[in-house]
Amino acid sequence: MWVLMIERYWFLLAEFPRTAKEIIAKWDARQDTTSWYAHRIREAWISEASEKLDARMLLIKTLVAVCPLIGLLGTVTGMISVFETMASQGTGNARLMASGISMATIPTMAGMVAALSGVFFSSRLETKAKMVKAKLIDSMPHH
Repeated sequence: MWVLMIERYWFLLAEFPRTAKEIIAKWDARQDTTSWYAHRIREAWISEASEKLDARMLLIKTLVAVCPLIGLLGTVTGMISVFETMASQGTGNARLMASGISMATIPTMAGMVAALSGVFFSSRLETKAKMVKAKLIDSMPHH
């Protein structure tokens, strides 16, 4: 998840500005910017740029949503081990149970931390991509 987010930030900050300049230069170099045909070309270029901007964003959102579930899976696995300890040693040993339960809750906490930070950064990425796309559209006036 983090590798994909870092890649998207790199793309937005380093790669896409070059792509946007190329598209704007191609648009400015056109003689005809007012005909129906020119508008379709403009829309196609904007659509291609938009696809590049949105690449892997759905995967990032999916990974963010999966993080708490993976943490919950770790908790359930940990609780199974606590119950196995209780079955073999009895319920009298509170220290064994407490350490097992605390170990079982750590994956949930880790999953929630990853998900919360992932939600924050993925929404920032999405907003940045929308702003960059809007800036590109504004830079290509259609008279």
